[in-house]
Formats: sequence, structure tokens, C-alpha cells
Amino acid sequence: MEKLQYISQGKTPDEHLHNIEEVCKAGGKWIQLRLKDIDLATSVNTAIRCKEICDQFGAIMIVNDEVDVAKIARAHGVHLGLQDMNPKDARDMLGDNFIIGGTANNVNDCLKHIEAGVDYIGLGPFRYTTTKKNLSPVLGVKGYEQILDTFQNKNLKVPIVAIGGIVENDINALIQTGISGIAVSGLLTNTKNLEETIKNIKNALSSQEWIH
Repeated sequence: MEKLQYISQGKTPDEHLHNIEEVCKAGGKWIQLRLKDIDLATSVNTAIRCKEICDQFGAIMIVNDEVDVAKIARAHGVHLGLQDMNPKDARDMLGDNFIIGGTANNVNDCLKHIEAGVDYIGLGPFRYTTTKKNLSPVLGVKGYEQILDTFQNKNLKVPIVAIGGIVENDINALIQTGISGIAVSGLLTNTKNLEETIKNIKNALSSQEWIH
């Protein structure tokens, strides 16, 4: 699994695709297409175009929430929120070869996802973020430490990806908690030196010893 994941941003589907292509050009290898409040036809069309971009650059493509769209677009996987389809049902629809991730905010969320057979868990938010409505309680470094300690004590091996308002200066502290990767949105969407930023983040993520 890629240690750096990009969650798409944009005011329009075309803007999402532009930002995704720029991240891929700059070395991003894991893209989550996260469209909100648009019709099914537009979702499908955008996802198909996103898959073409990701294929061109050899990137993994994940669709946020919409299992049917992920299947039609032949994405590599789907990421499910706590209020979305049960991962077991998604697995029945998509098959064993699809990547299925799930959002979590606490240990109980994580355990439910593990029982349902997810491949990774997006744990957050790390801090306040404007990209998500109805934000769950902010975890901070201590929250991650407590949850990852529980994972160690229970010998749980499902990868944990930190998410939510993460900036470059947070990465070293997050690595020390035992996470398996980070997912970012604004950090890559809004940077002026995208290639350099991705390179620096990847170097930071690769330079530490990871628990998972």
C-alpha cells in the first residue's frame, strides 16, 4: 500500500480531474476520487476519466463512498464512510481483488471495520479540516498513540492511514505513533511546488521504521 494518498479536491468534477492529473504527474501513486453532491451520471463519467488518468501514470484509484461507481469505472477499490455501505456487502459486490478501506474515529470503529474485512482504515481526523461536514472528534497525536497502542496489544495488523488537516510538519510526529501512511487533500491541492512537496513527504515516510 502507498504510504502517501491523495484525496481529490475541486469546485467542479473537471477541477478534481485536473488536480488529480497534476498530483499523478508529480509522482502521486494513490488517488481517492471524492466527489460530493453530484448526480450519478456525472460521478460515473468522472470516475471513468479518473481511471484513465491513474492508469496512464500507474496510480491506484479509489472511489469514495460510491460502490456502484467504483465497479462501473473499474477502479482499484472503494473507501467507505461510517454511514456508507457495510464493507462486507461491498466485498460481495466488488469481489476479492478490490481494495476496500473504511473511515474510523475510534477503536470501536476500527474493530468493526476489521471484522467486516477492510484492507485498510482511514483514521481521523488528525486536526480540524474544512473538507468534511459533520466532523468527528479531532484525535491529535495522543489519539493516534492510544489507538495504535491498542492495535499493538491486540496484535492487529490492518494498516492505519492518518487523515484530516495534516500538514508537512505533522508527518514525523504521526510516523512515531505507528501509522502505516497518511492521506492528504489540501496539502497537495494548494501547494505551488507539487513535485518537491510529494518528494519530501515520500522521503519522510520512507526514512522511518514503521510498526505496520
